[in-house]
Amino acid sequence: MDETSPYNPLSKRNLASSIVTKLLRQEAQKLPPPDFPGAGLYLLYYCGKFETYRKISEPNQKGFFSQPIYVGKAIPKGGRKGLEGFDVPHGRVLFDRLRQHSDSIQAATNLNLDDFRCRWLVVDEVFIPLGESLLITHFKPLWNAVLDGFGNHDPGERRHSGRKPLWDILHPGRRWAEKMKAEMSVKEVRALAFEYLEKSAQPPSDIAL
Repeated sequence: MDETSPYNPLSKRNLASSIVTKLLRQEAQKLPPPDFPGAGLYLLYYCGKFETYRKISEPNQKGFFSQPIYVGKAIPKGGRKGLEGFDVPHGRVLFDRLRQHSDSIQAATNLNLDDFRCRWLVVDEVFIPLGESLLITHFKPLWNAVLDGFGNHDPGERRHSGRKPLWDILHPGRRWAEKMKAEMSVKEVRALAFEYLEKSAQPPSDIAL
């Protein structure tokens, strides 16, 4: 930030930072959390013993969750295309998204849902993309940056001939993904994750405004 410039509390950066700061102050909870309404942002943390994720798990021990493995958002369906204007009904899209992620983790043969925690924040849909962008840029979470596909849904029978997501290669178990073709081996995907985590510096838990 240029210190000679006047402070603008409504700049995109500062708006995003205020949202992110509020999110990071939320208590980390088990997946899935109790049912709740709204749309917004969330962080997933891993604190288990899967060796590939050692550098992610270590900062998340003893209740101190500082290194998310995934950043996500949940926007109301009407809000995605802007077809319904302002005040789109949110429903329970954020809770539903976290529940879907819980199902994916439970389906994986080498992950344990008890090893995950989440932080979430209900946010007006206008500001959700701002917060997500800042979170991903700062934390560079593994499942966002390298291991694609965690947030994918079943693409349908006609598209099962596509490429199997890297996430599903490393974490087999989702039935629809097993029908897809893997273009990398488990060993190659694991090496890709190791290399990324070795080169990625662990950022502080707080994001400077």
